[in-house]
Amino acid sequence: MSLGSGVSSGYTSYIASQSASQLDSRIKTKDYSKSSDEQLLDACKEFEAYFVEQIFKEMQKTVDVFKDGETNPNDSLVDYFKDGALQQLAGTATKTQGLGLAQMLYEQMKRNYNMV
Repeated sequence: MSLGSGVSSGYTSYIASQSASQLDSRIKTKDYSKSSDEQLLDACKEFEAYFVEQIFKEMQKTVDVFKDGETNPNDSLVDYFKDGALQQLAGTATKTQGLGLAQMLYEQMKRNYNMV
């Protein structure tokens, strides 16, 4: 592993942990009982997009190694743009079709907050 790929993988891990902690703090500090249906559904879709993004990243790890076992010298540049591309892809997948996770979360949160 080259120094560049080690730095980029550390940066990627840092960004992923920051995204997760930001999402976690927003979820814990928001009082959803006073939210409109649209705000609640948007929060659920945002969670689903984050979940799909993490799935895509784990899938990507399975194909990142070259056939000869060496890593690409341009990995740091590719990783820089790959994270943004995976975020966009996950967001688009959630908006267009989704897994149905956002809808299930939405319905459950409505029941939990007596918003039915």
